[in-house]
Amino acid sequence: MPSVLSMDSRLRGSDGGQAVAHAMHFTLYSRSYCHLCQDMLDALMRLQTPSQPITVDVIDVDADDALVARFDELVPVLYADLSQPELCHYFLDEAKVREVLNK
Repeated sequence: MPSVLSMDSRLRGSDGGQAVAHAMHFTLYSRSYCHLCQDMLDALMRLQTPSQPITVDVIDVDADDALVARFDELVPVLYADLSQPELCHYFLDEAKVREVLNK
């Protein structure tokens, strides 16, 4: 089973409770010690706004032979919807991510 690190950046309301903004969820296929992977995650999180929080499942492809076979040298690979084609790989395609965030 792949290793998953969930990056949940939901914003807190003024009373300390959860804000009502609906978070957009992404999946990032990554690997340890991958500077491009960290760069993509950082760039994605910079697109987060108070009205558009972002959550990310970071999946370590090296934890699953099937994922290594599928992604290997493509990482990082970003998806907004796993039933749709990837948004980007290697570098964040900010235009495509903003298009998803603005739907």
